[in-house]
Amino acid sequence: YSPMIFISGSSSIPLRQSLNPSAAMGKKSYVNYGKSFRKPKRPFEKERLDSEMKIIGEYGLKNKREVWRVNYALAKIRTAARTLLTLDEKSEQRMFQGDALLRRMIRLGLLLESEKKLDYVLGLTTAKIMERRLQTKVFKLGLAKSIHHARTLIRQRHIRVGKQICDIPSFLVRLDSEKHIDFALTSPFGGGRPGRVRRKKAASGGKDGGGGGAAADD
Repeated sequence: YSPMIFISGSSSIPLRQSLNPSAAMGKKSYVNYGKSFRKPKRPFEKERLDSEMKIIGEYGLKNKREVWRVNYALAKIRTAARTLLTLDEKSEQRMFQGDALLRRMIRLGLLLESEKKLDYVLGLTTAKIMERRLQTKVFKLGLAKSIHHARTLIRQRHIRVGKQICDIPSFLVRLDSEKHIDFALTSPFGGGRPGRVRRKKAASGGKDGGGGGAAADD
């Protein structure tokens, strides 16, 4: 039951809404999503700033939030491994959850098959996760001329993983999906329809030898 009060005339508004401006404006008072990154506590540490700029330049990232997002995910993985290491080796929780965590790390290519121990999870670094990003893989496979070109190709939907086009540069490529990275079938680079500029040049080249101004409109 919500107590009712009357404010300025005939309109009736519940008391709890009148006391909560955000509720009266139609906004929900709870958050339905989790944090994906965490800002550093000390914003002006020289060593951290330098290392972040080095990672951004090396892996062609858009901003520092992408670095923070990887660091946050890495911190959660390490925390889970550290919590499991405090349990007894024979406990069911450590056996099941530990095996699941290790399987996931191996499937993503972050650990080798010979590194099936939780101690190796604590040794994971930001660089290891960055190496598994789709943007890095596209550049390392020679599909792009530079790491920044790789990001552009992915965002413009020229790259597929298997049969699925992927336009997310930060997509973590699984070990078994790595060999299926290629140009999309609809992309001009993958044998698809020529791009807008190529079609425009072909149309104008058919009329006069590239001398005139406007291209012919079909």
